Amino acid sequence: MQRLLTAAVGVPLALLAVFRLPGWAFFLLLAFFFAWAALEFAALVKPLSPRAPWRLLLASAPLLAAALMLAAAPELAPRLAAYAPGFARGGFAVAALLAIVPGVAVIVTHTPIAEAVPAMAILSWATLYFAVPLASLVLLQREPWIFFLLLAIVWLGDTAAYYVGSAWGRHKLAPILSPKKSWEGAIAGLATSIAATAVWSAWRLGSVEVAFIAVAAATAVAAQTGDLVESLVKRAAGAKDSGGVLPGHGGIYDRLDAMFFAAPVMLLCLWWIGRPPSP
Repeated sequence: MQRLLTAAVGVPLALLAVFRLPGWAFFLLLAFFFAWAALEFAALVKPLSPRAPWRLLLASAPLLAAALMLAAAPELAPRLAAYAPGFARGGFAVAALLAIVPGVAVIVTHTPIAEAVPAMAILSWATLYFAVPLASLVLLQREPWIFFLLLAIVWLGDTAAYYVGSAWGRHKLAPILSPKKSWEGAIAGLATSIAATAVWSAWRLGSVEVAFIAVAAATAVAAQTGDLVESLVKRAAGAKDSGGVLPGHGGIYDRLDAMFFAAPVMLLCLWWIGRPPSP
């Protein structure tokens, strides 16, 4: 019941933000929630390196996300683009920052040598892990009905997987990572995501387009994989949830986990089929 009540409040607010907020405000709103999720993530991995500068994620991830957004869509900031036409070099700059900043931060904060390598590796990966979906979500929001489709794929698929898995799940999907997840639930979630996309395509495009069905399938699989990766992080930390702020759902990281993989995969698939989100 708590799960349904939380969704009843959260879904309308999420849709209001998607359809009403301008891009810059939507980025700031998402950056807030991703920062919250990053703090929950940092609390989970902190035992691996207790004195590492985990809060660096609060700055590195949104800055990298902003850089990726401008590299992918320089028209988002035309004045900046006019003064910095070399966005093609952005990929090298990003790679350099990911290679340099975590190491420098570990040295400056006097992280013990035994903790240094795990800290640098996790900080580098986590910066990408949080930045890429943040940038992808903002780029997808440029076309709100595409973002609506993403929410339908992820949320309806997750709901179907949860209830079908709870009622009829017999074959474990990943028993070590998430004992309650089943193949029956995963298949139900995938089928529901595809069905939702077929309805959306018929409604918004006038016909069921095969390309969008393929996008939905890839996005749904990515969403379930993102959920499992978060489960891996939690199991490594010996935690059931990342937090308790959302009754029935856990923490903000628990609620966003599927989006970490689903949003970038959907954006890449839309680029691949020649249907990039545009205002």
